[in-house]
Amino acid sequence: MPSVVMQLIIVLSWLAIPVGLVCVVDDWLLKPRRLLAAEPAREGVFVAWCYRALPVLLVAVVLRIFAAEALNFSAVLLLISVVTGIVWLIDALWLVRRRAAAASAAGRDPRGEPEPTTVDYARSFFPVALAVLLVRSFLFEPFRIPSDSMMPTLLDGDFIVVEKFAYGLRLPITHTKILSTGEPHRGDVVVFRYPLKPSEDYIKRVVGLPGDHVVVHDDRLTINGQKIPLRIVGTYNDGCYQNMQLGSEDLDGHVHHVLLCPVPLEVTADPLPSCPRSDARGYICGGNPPPDALPLYEQKLVEMDVPAKRYVMIGDNRDNSDDSRVWGFVPQRNLVGRATYIWFNWDIDRKGGPLWSRIGKKIK
Repeated sequence: MPSVVMQLIIVLSWLAIPVGLVCVVDDWLLKPRRLLAAEPAREGVFVAWCYRALPVLLVAVVLRIFAAEALNFSAVLLLISVVTGIVWLIDALWLVRRRAAAASAAGRDPRGEPEPTTVDYARSFFPVALAVLLVRSFLFEPFRIPSDSMMPTLLDGDFIVVEKFAYGLRLPITHTKILSTGEPHRGDVVVFRYPLKPSEDYIKRVVGLPGDHVVVHDDRLTINGQKIPLRIVGTYNDGCYQNMQLGSEDLDGHVHHVLLCPVPLEVTADPLPSCPRSDARGYICGGNPPPDALPLYEQKLVEMDVPAKRYVMIGDNRDNSDDSRVWGFVPQRNLVGRATYIWFNWDIDRKGGPLWSRIGKKIK
């Protein structure tokens, strides 16, 4: 999405807060009084414009949430649940009686008076938001893939389903484990909180378990002295990546594809002419990188002894993944869940719209 458009969406989404508050206060508290007046009055010009602008601002909020990569959706759902629950409770315990008394005083039947739209929405949204919060916190949660690090297994723009209960039930926001339900297996594709910045979610493949000795040499794995089977099955070209090796790796029964480049990967500052993504760099395997080529992670030999309650996570895109080879181990407490299925794909920076063929694919 162009930066100018994104900046406009961000500004409009922030405006939704004060404009929404104006509309809520007017609809919930002031509008019922106007309707009961002897000569009902219309809302002022400012309030009328707020009502007209609110739908547009809410669309901007939705678009910002859709494009966000680090937004804490659990916090958003918790906020919606708390706010709608408070509105519904205050209205049920106090304001509904005041409106009925005011209607009776004006000689009108309270049962015939319309309920404020704000209260109607709060009563409708509260159970839905609460149910979604509980499902996301304890059962399943959707995530969006924001990078190329798990190609070709996962593409930028994939929307995936993550089993939150795979490695224990945790409270929302605090992430405190309240029930242990299992441990990661070597080869699982796992979402976790980035150890250097826990507010961000990363997704990689579990390579090393507690107690393992892991060696990564020329993008190939050796675990506890055993070389992990890997064979080259062809080349990979998608317009953005050219002449990459496509490998098939068997990691304790998890057979999956990986991307490799046996020579230093050439990285261009701008997308290649054949690349359909406006925000991607160009990645060319083979030849000699030019002097001004962008630096890319390229470390030929890494050895790690995995401590207790720690894991080694590495991306399937072995030459373009910021993972445990760079920043170390993932603590057990940072685990979020196991990735299971792709339910949608749409990279808004890619031409051509959604990739419908990705829908329903199981993550191996």
